[in-house]
Amino acid sequence: MKSSFLKGLRFAILGQMSLAVAFMSYANQQLPPQATEYYAPVPVKISTDPVPSDAIVLFDGNSTDAWEHHDGSAVKWTVEDGAMTVKPGSKGIRSKASFCDAQIHIEWRTPAEDATKKGQNDSNSGLFIMGRYEIQILNNYDNDTYVNGQAGSIYKQYPPLVNASKPRMEWQTYDIIFAAPRFDKNGMVTKKATMTALHNGVLVQNHSELQGSTTYKGLPQYKAHGCAPIHLQDHGSKVSFRNIWVREL
Repeated sequence: MKSSFLKGLRFAILGQMSLAVAFMSYANQQLPPQATEYYAPVPVKISTDPVPSDAIVLFDGNSTDAWEHHDGSAVKWTVEDGAMTVKPGSKGIRSKASFCDAQIHIEWRTPAEDATKKGQNDSNSGLFIMGRYEIQILNNYDNDTYVNGQAGSIYKQYPPLVNASKPRMEWQTYDIIFAAPRFDKNGMVTKKATMTALHNGVLVQNHSELQGSTTYKGLPQYKAHGCAPIHLQDHGSKVSFRNIWVREL
């Protein structure tokens, strides 16, 4: 008797729930289209040629004024034919401006002279977002290395989803959406950084969650920080860069 009662009660409850769902579905269908439309705030209109009009241009092919070496000195890299090229031994450069959440566009080219080099020595450089989180720059069209250190990788953390590399001396692009980490007042991580990246228009990092600053030795760790410059690495190869811009998000 008890079992029959409970079974009946269950069917009654389920029946009421079904009726409620059916009613909600019916009510939803009766909503006029205007009930789910809104007109404010209106998105800001921007132009996109040659770059988004709300972007901060860091290198337009002519001036390195937006950059400096880590000691604050003027950039010693060479500028020719619209490109900025690493001068090996002069050390890396950083943007004078600091960024947090950002969309980043950068074009890069590996040199012909590195054709005899192998592994991590073949056209090595790197884009360090906030000076800490590196997406690797390397020739990997015809050069093998550890997969979490090849082009398109978040260095020593995530390999690229695919190898989208072009041959050396061809211009390549990175388009990156970066969300900076968040920290509480005690310096503890409340939200890890994430990176989505396209290499030559192909998705290679899909909202990858960074485990800390990229490092050559040891495991990545977070240390609390604020907004920070973008760094380009001098790793001994004459890697070239052009058309660098950032949109703050």
